Amino acid sequence: MVPIMQSYGLSDPGRVRKNNEDFLLVDDGRNLYIVADGMGGAQAGETASRLAAETVSEVMGKRAESKLRDLEEAFIEANDRVKRSAASDLTLEGMGTTLVGVVAEGEQIHIASVGDSRVYSYHQNQLESLMEDQTWVNEVGRRLGIDEETLKRHPMRHVLTMAIGVGNPLRVNTKTIGRTPGMQLLLCSDGLHGVVSAEAIGKILADPAKDLANKARTMVEAARNAGGPDNITVLILQV
Repeated sequence: MVPIMQSYGLSDPGRVRKNNEDFLLVDDGRNLYIVADGMGGAQAGETASRLAAETVSEVMGKRAESKLRDLEEAFIEANDRVKRSAASDLTLEGMGTTLVGVVAEGEQIHIASVGDSRVYSYHQNQLESLMEDQTWVNEVGRRLGIDEETLKRHPMRHVLTMAIGVGNPLRVNTKTIGRTPGMQLLLCSDGLHGVVSAEAIGKILADPAKDLANKARTMVEAARNAGGPDNITVLILQV
């Protein structure tokens, strides 16, 4: 498969965490891109994020095509494997991970997401979050009419409603968009979007003087300057 996107990914532990439980996977040859944000004690988060991403890559590598349904089924298999791994090792009990993946096929870009890692599109000076966060804030708090300032301080603000290795049955959010020349896509963990505003992210992506590597480094530095309370992972794609 011929690469139809340029890519650059970067992951940083941030300023507070000693280890990095995020994982990014780039396969330009198959136009497959993944970001995962693991959770769990000891090494469990790191294990979950890597296992989930590598499972999706393995499953997609066995498919003759790369359709949206293939990506969704790969997420379901990742969920099963993470759960089986946790069940077989007490040190991994309770582990899970967010997971967001993009695969490009022809004129289409397929997206799948579980949890609160995000995919943004940036085109013609417009930044758009393409998927809904699977969080208490988004799925419960906002529907109850709680105002945004209160939600920012709410004790449930970090709670996920779905994660790989935890969800049973798993709910995978999916979407297909057209491949538009000049479009940029950003996959990121909440270590970025949780502390850096959408406006700031858009300005970085809009900067014509920066290549993808410089944009990724600028985003990571912005998150670190904002306190870097969590692991930070960014993966930028240019159609």
